[in-house]
Amino acid sequence: MLFILLQIHTICTLAVIASSSNSPVPCLEEQASSLLQLKLSFNTTGGDSTTFQSWIAGTDCCSWEGVSCGGSDGRVTNLDLGGRGLQAAAGLDPALFSLTSPKLLNLSGNDFNMSQLPAVGFEQLTHLTHLDLSDTNFAGPVPSGIGGRHHPSLVYLDLSTSFYVVEFDTENTAIYFDYDSPSIWQLSVPNLASLLANLTNLEELRLGLVDLSSNGAGWCNDLARFNPKLQVISLPYCSLPGQMCESFSTLRSLRVIELHYNHISGSVPEFLAWLPNLTVLQLSVNKFQGQFPPIIFQHKMFQTIDLSENLGVSGVLPTTFSQGSSLENLLLKGTNFSGAIPSSISSLKSLKKLGLGASGFSGILPSSIGELKSLEFLEVSGLQLVGSMPLWISNLTSLTVLRFVNCGLSGPLPSWIGNLKELTKLKLYSCNFSGKIPPQISNLTHLESLLLQSNAFVGKVQLSSFSTMPNLTVLNLSNNQLEVVDGENSSSLKSFPKIEFLRLSSCRVSSFPKILRHLDTIQGLDLSYNQIQGAIPGWAWETWKGLDLILFNLSHNEFTSLGSDPLLPVLIEYFDLSFNNFTGPVPIPRDGSVTLDYSSNQFSSIPLDYSTYLGNTRFLKASINNLYGNISTLICGTISILELIDLSYNNLNGPIPSCLIKDASPLQVLNLRENNFVGEFPDNINKDCALEVLILSGNWIDGKIPRSLVACRNLEILDIGSNQISDSFPCWMSTLPNLQVLVLKSNNGSLPERWFKTLKSMTTRSDNGTLVMENQYYHGQPYVFTTTTTYKGNYITISKILRTLVLIDISDNGFYGTIPEAIGDLVLLHGLNMSRNALGGSIPAQFGNLKNLESLDLSSNEIYGEIPQELASLNFLSTLNLSYNMLFGRIPESSQFSTFSNSSFLGNTGLCGYPMPNQCRNDTQTSMTYANSEKNPTDVLLFIFTALGFGICFSITVIVECGRKS
Repeated sequence: MLFILLQIHTICTLAVIASSSNSPVPCLEEQASSLLQLKLSFNTTGGDSTTFQSWIAGTDCCSWEGVSCGGSDGRVTNLDLGGRGLQAAAGLDPALFSLTSPKLLNLSGNDFNMSQLPAVGFEQLTHLTHLDLSDTNFAGPVPSGIGGRHHPSLVYLDLSTSFYVVEFDTENTAIYFDYDSPSIWQLSVPNLASLLANLTNLEELRLGLVDLSSNGAGWCNDLARFNPKLQVISLPYCSLPGQMCESFSTLRSLRVIELHYNHISGSVPEFLAWLPNLTVLQLSVNKFQGQFPPIIFQHKMFQTIDLSENLGVSGVLPTTFSQGSSLENLLLKGTNFSGAIPSSISSLKSLKKLGLGASGFSGILPSSIGELKSLEFLEVSGLQLVGSMPLWISNLTSLTVLRFVNCGLSGPLPSWIGNLKELTKLKLYSCNFSGKIPPQISNLTHLESLLLQSNAFVGKVQLSSFSTMPNLTVLNLSNNQLEVVDGENSSSLKSFPKIEFLRLSSCRVSSFPKILRHLDTIQGLDLSYNQIQGAIPGWAWETWKGLDLILFNLSHNEFTSLGSDPLLPVLIEYFDLSFNNFTGPVPIPRDGSVTLDYSSNQFSSIPLDYSTYLGNTRFLKASINNLYGNISTLICGTISILELIDLSYNNLNGPIPSCLIKDASPLQVLNLRENNFVGEFPDNINKDCALEVLILSGNWIDGKIPRSLVACRNLEILDIGSNQISDSFPCWMSTLPNLQVLVLKSNNGSLPERWFKTLKSMTTRSDNGTLVMENQYYHGQPYVFTTTTTYKGNYITISKILRTLVLIDISDNGFYGTIPEAIGDLVLLHGLNMSRNALGGSIPAQFGNLKNLESLDLSSNEIYGEIPQELASLNFLSTLNLSYNMLFGRIPESSQFSTFSNSSFLGNTGLCGYPMPNQCRNDTQTSMTYANSEKNPTDVLLFIFTALGFGICFSITVIVECGRKS
């Protein structure tokens, strides 16, 4: 019995000891003190107010919310304050770094007010395995104390900023962040190798929206070299250049690759198909090129393949998809994929998002797509697709997004479209749909976006009919054959949905819509190309007072008055009043604007404090108005970010302000044509000059051409004709590599051969760029370059300068000397006109190299000698004029020369052979009778290298034309 009692006593004693050893050790006093100091750094009125309720002095900090302790020393091992919405205006408190034992530190989803991460401190947290600073609104460089040798155990590193993209319509897309910030780049990593070195255990790396641009193309090799266990690489919007390197193929554990919104080029590598665990391949909005490896479509593990907005990527869909595929998202919008869409796509049973948005798709849409019952998102493009809206779409009752854009489908919209009750976005634009918009669309009560623009819909549409869609925020009916009216019962408009983006361009709208009185949260309004007259109602500005508008476009109407004070009580990013009848001073949004377009109105003045409100303005257009006065005080105050200034065709006077050249480093276009500016052109051009277009013609500018223009390496058009410039021939202009339009006046220079040798744009073809010479600016609106010239005896303005012709025209001048042989090196020439000058010597045989030449005019000069036989080999030559020179000898015989009449050779009495009446003798005729021709004296040199759209089969246009100013 005693033995049993002793055993019981022993067991009880051991139990007490065990119980004592397993009881939690309270946190150390200094740990609690550091946490309380950290608490004080946060604004207690913001975010989750319950976060710190348990953080009370004198209690065990290991039991506080978000705090965990481990081991037997009472030290904090986990601090998780993620997603609390807390605010710390002064940044991260250094007290955090007294907690030297955390393995997990999560501060994500809190706002640190654009402060910088502490330069020192993180290196003390050597036990970290998980560090999450995502969506924290930190800015500046990531300190060297994060990563590298300091955190060898790190498994998870997240410094990203979350963003999402909202597409209002084709031209208006906005990127939103989890917080409102003045800077798109929150953090930067100047040396990625230092951050990643020694992180051999790292499995997840998330650096979205961290600026990695300074690392160059080496980012790819750095990832593979230092982090062999990586499973997740998420680097969207990091400004990454270069290509996906071969080293990526060594990362065999990769599950997720997210590289969207970067500048990555090259081909999509085939080795991605051999990474056994890869499930997500997100490469959208990059610069990838070449053929997409079809083997990747057969990878059974893939859940997402997103190649959207990579215009250079081509390919075809496989005829057979794998039966066991896990693919949930297949997105090809904005690629160069082509061919038929295979019926085997129905094998992808897990598909939720199918984006076949490539204009090259053709044929009939396979009805098998209707078998994909889980499909929530369907987008189809294809200019060669045929047929009407397929009936099988009605089977896809889970659809939330349906998009048919830039397609060849035609016919009316079926009434069953109203049965897709889950739709939130219906986007059917830039196709050939016709007929009336079916009233059943009003059954789509969940609809948020309805885009029907650029089709052939007809009939009258009452805006009141959309009042049954309470969630509708985006409505676009533009560019159809519709007549849009408010509705018979305007009182019903009071229950109209809170539309944020309304576009009714070319909808035969005759009055300002009353519906706008109720849209007090609107962000975009487009009423352009209608017949609205009179004033903007005063209630409109009262309704929108204090709003931030993305788009406000009233262009191409018959408005006469703003209905408001010129200082408008709103912010408008894109403000377009062009092509109306507005008078008085130009208006300005009080809170600023990115684009201001007042062109083609009758505005007469600019408010004196105008520049005060240009702090955010990048594009300013006010051409063809009645503006007068001096512009120096109107613009120079806030010139620093302007990229385009067009004040042409006004009555502005005084000198050209030097600030336009000296202080406007980003300025790309300056157009002051046809005003009354006087004085010399400023010669203080910034060494960082970004000018592409400089047009000052039709003023009273004198002096010399500023030599500092050589700093403008991007200059494409320089037009200072019709002024009082007095200068020598500017040979230094040939050092500008992109110059395509050069207009000069009041010069007496010669035509040096070395200058022709520098015309690289005429010797090397470039297939880059658009057909029309233009720059794309904010909101997708192009600024089309224009020029004026004499062509076929007519003085004309070319409103669209095409990159479709290579032409030199130096006709009607007093040039002398021989024709430079170097012209024969300009192999892209399609037209050469050197007529009505005093050029002598012979026609260079090198002209035979101009295989693309279609027009050659050397008439009315003093050229002598024989016509080179080499010209007979120019098979495209359709226009030839060698009249009134001193040529002699036999006219070359060829099928091409036989098409020219004798008018091509008149005034050359020494020429013989067809089509001239005098026959050639066996010996060559050598008559050298001079042809009398009246010469026009000139003191003007006008060089125009420009693409005038006179042909459809040409490449780059260069015109060199000289004339006299009256």
